[in-house]
Amino acid sequence: MDTSLLFGIATFAFITSVTPGPNNLMLLASGAQFGYVRTLPHIAGIVVGVAMLMLCVLLGLGILFSLYPGLYSLLNVAGAAYLLWLAYKIASGPVTAIDATEQGNSKPLTWWQAALFQFVNPKAWMMALGSVSTFSLPGEDYALSGATIMLAFAIIGFASVSVWAGTGATLRTWLNNPIRRRGFNLIMGAATAATLLLIIDV
Repeated sequence: MDTSLLFGIATFAFITSVTPGPNNLMLLASGAQFGYVRTLPHIAGIVVGVAMLMLCVLLGLGILFSLYPGLYSLLNVAGAAYLLWLAYKIASGPVTAIDATEQGNSKPLTWWQAALFQFVNPKAWMMALGSVSTFSLPGEDYALSGATIMLAFAIIGFASVSVWAGTGATLRTWLNNPIRRRGFNLIMGAATAATLLLIIDV
């Protein structure tokens, strides 16, 4: 496979994975609330979910959006509703001390919840549709190029989103204060909701 194509795939995977979006803001909040280790299933779920989504697009699901544009609008509505619910959950998160939170009922997102979220995450669809339409090769090279795209997003995506969870984890000590934590929760909830302005056409 051409080196320039590999570089293009890697660059696209890094830029789209590391830039702000629902996944990264949720990981920042999760890292701050639960720490990096407890957030690892959430990270793994994002990687698995994006890979599954790309596989579906490679197998032809993306063609449906070209044939029936209304499906993409429906996806946007479903994704927006779920994202707003998640933003509310983040904004209304606990403000007790870190140790008390860890002993309570609050839990980070599971891997399968994070994986399923990618199917209603407009940014994830943009990543999948954009990468497959831009970098997949026709004919006999289609399968190889598709596998390369999925692998690049898995490796680079894991490292990129881990930065956000790790950054949140470094804030845990500073956030062990109810006032600071309430402010952080509200900012993260508002920022998560605000990503709709970046990823959904209005």
